[in-house]
Amino acid sequence: MTFGEAIREARRVLGVSQKDLAAQLKKEDSTPISPQYLNDIELDRRLPPPYLIEQLAKRLKLEGDYLYVLAGQFPADVRAGRYQPESVQAALRAFRRSLK
Repeated sequence: MTFGEAIREARRVLGVSQKDLAAQLKKEDSTPISPQYLNDIELDRRLPPPYLIEQLAKRLKLEGDYLYVLAGQFPADVRAGRYQPESVQAALRAFRRSLK
């Protein structure tokens, strides 16, 4: 499943229109995103920045970490860490094992 597919599916399950969801999602300047921007996200034409991923997770009742994985990103707390290469490799190996 792609990021856009997950967003579209969750929005539809909740019975929310693109227009209504877009009005609830705020840019950094506190103005709502456009329905066209949300449509581009759902069609995997654009990936949202982390602050929108967090809002989408909350509004659509999805796990934020799952959305970050679909978006090919890491949550802020992980990005801010200073990890040794060996620790990162061990964590990714454990992650892959847990998905099998």
